[in-house]
Amino acid sequence: MKALAQHRSLRQRLSWWLALQSFAGLGVICLMVYLVTEFNFRDRQEETLAQKENVIRHLLVDGKEHGDSEDLAHKLDDFLVGHGDLSLEVARADGIVLYAHTRNQNAKTVWRQRQFEVAQTTDQTPSKNLRVQLSLDIQTDNQLLHRLALTLLVAAIGGAVVVSLGGFSLVNLGLAPVRRLASQTRAVSADNLQQRLDSGEQPLELVPLIDQFNALLARIEKAYLQMEGFNADVAHELCTPLATLIANNELALLRPEQADIREVLASNLEELHRLTGIVNDMLFLSQADRGVGARRAPVASLASMAADVLDYHEAALSEAGLTAKVVGDAHGAFDVPLLRRALSNLLGNATRYASSGSVVQINLRTTDEGCVLISVTNYGSTIDPEILPQLFDRFFRADPARSHGQSNHGLGLAIVGGIARMHQGRPFASSENGVTNVGIEIRPN
Repeated sequence: MKALAQHRSLRQRLSWWLALQSFAGLGVICLMVYLVTEFNFRDRQEETLAQKENVIRHLLVDGKEHGDSEDLAHKLDDFLVGHGDLSLEVARADGIVLYAHTRNQNAKTVWRQRQFEVAQTTDQTPSKNLRVQLSLDIQTDNQLLHRLALTLLVAAIGGAVVVSLGGFSLVNLGLAPVRRLASQTRAVSADNLQQRLDSGEQPLELVPLIDQFNALLARIEKAYLQMEGFNADVAHELCTPLATLIANNELALLRPEQADIREVLASNLEELHRLTGIVNDMLFLSQADRGVGARRAPVASLASMAADVLDYHEAALSEAGLTAKVVGDAHGAFDVPLLRRALSNLLGNATRYASSGSVVQINLRTTDEGCVLISVTNYGSTIDPEILPQLFDRFFRADPARSHGQSNHGLGLAIVGGIARMHQGRPFASSENGVTNVGIEIRPN
């Protein structure tokens, strides 16, 4: 039942709502017409009774013109001539009927009555009241109202049906762009991720959806390409040490001298350490991708931590002919071991690519939004702007020749990006006019 409710046709839903709204709208209009007509009929009937009442009062009050009941009956008969829809009864206060005129009635006859009293004065008797009942046959008006009600009901239903059929066609026509959009999406596959939806002929309301879908396709295509490259990079990184281990073992078997075996074991141990480092780094990135957060602790000065990292890299900097300095400071709650690792990776990356004799600078500052920026600036070759967004991808190297392949397996900056995410931050990189700045923006708490 839930599956059926989730997959109800949008066309049917819109058509039914349009039909209900049309019937409700036409029904309200027809009801108003009926009520206004009924009110007019009722008002006309009351006005007719009021006019006849005035005439009857005039006839009954002036007693000098009809001294007896026969004269009164004659006058009232003359009055009722031509008024076949009226009935009249005049009675004295003691209940004696002085005059009665009633039309032929049937089961369908409906009367609207008006009762009133008239004070009559004569020469022979004192003043006394006459009770008058005036009735108007409204059967014709009721029949007309009945026919009008049926006509309006049929008109409302018929109008709603016509509007619904037209609305169904319009909804079907209006959903044609959605059907064209669906046919375009069917052309997208894993082998055709470069396909994009065309928004040129689509309605304005669908353009944001199409743009978002195309942006999603672009991200999926990029992720798919990264996954393919990642598989190749993993195979390459693992293949080299494994091939070295196999070759060393084969040579040791061919030359079983004990000294050679020790050299082989030492070389194998180095390669095993390298494999262990790759596996551990990939496990760390896996944890960062799963959303594992940093274990924060208050840090009074990041500059002090940066100075310790510089001391660790002092030998490598000296060998590369570089000097380094720390600029600025910041404080907050951070995972110090993770920040040490991130800063060490950034500093090692700058040491490899900085020009000899230049100064490597560690920058620490707090932004106006309260975030902390940790970056390393070095002077050297300018990085292609198209490569900058890929610096933090796994196994990516800006140098396609992999000149540092033995000491660097391409996960250093990826780990920096993972540490930034663990601190609810992001990595960033810029390179202009030979100045490259790579770092992370993190939240202090």
